[in-house]
Amino acid sequence: MHLVDTHTHLDFPDFDADRPQVFARCEALGVRRLVVLGVYRENWQRVWDLACAQPRVSAALGLHPLYLDRHQPEHLEALRAWLERLRGDPRLCALGEFGLDYFVPHLDPQRQQGLFEAQLRLAAEFHLPPLLHVRRAHAACIATLKRLRLERPGIVHAFAGSYEEAREYLKLGFKLGLGGAPTWPQANRLRAVVARLPLEALVLETDAPDMAPSMYPKQRNSPEHLPDICAHLAALKGIDAEALAAASTANACAVFGWDPPADPR
Repeated sequence: MHLVDTHTHLDFPDFDADRPQVFARCEALGVRRLVVLGVYRENWQRVWDLACAQPRVSAALGLHPLYLDRHQPEHLEALRAWLERLRGDPRLCALGEFGLDYFVPHLDPQRQQGLFEAQLRLAAEFHLPPLLHVRRAHAACIATLKRLRLERPGIVHAFAGSYEEAREYLKLGFKLGLGGAPTWPQANRLRAVVARLPLEALVLETDAPDMAPSMYPKQRNSPEHLPDICAHLAALKGIDAEALAAASTANACAVFGWDPPADPR
């Protein structure tokens, strides 16, 4: 099995005590590549250092809406400077994590929208796929994406919207990131949506250290849980885990512009 974790935060301090061991266990389990995402200016260097130190790690840099209060106007210019400096470096695979979050009440929607659009324009300028955080804001996100019409679409991380919203993203060329949330039996609506989604729509992720799957309740999530997530979602869709792994990996390679993995046969 060859898996790609398209969304993880392995730079977070949660992994400081055993990060090398996590990488080793991932390799043994078939998690071959990992995308680590920046969320505010101060952690970009940590994300980049990890990508430089680990050949299986690719980096994305962005300004996450949950950290809206710590983002300053000059941070957009700092992000542009990073993207300019790293232009063409294969270790930089995307722009993210950024987006819209209407779930947290104190996050000003107007400020979020301005930051969202500014980063979408940076993604277009640098021809990078955007990795989007969208919570209870799918209508606004879809409307913005339709208006801006990116030439290079990306991924809607931790997708938990309706089937109709999923179809709108797919029309725009986006893939839908699935991780631990649909493994929980109480997530009935999301599980029904996942069962209907075509394989060409999906990429797998963990969002580690957050969003632990049902198999590891109240534990630190980790990329090494991706095979179990894959197996659970494959069963939900009524297909073999290898088929879901292959489809997800192919979809991730298409998003990030990577060569597909060599056939092990």
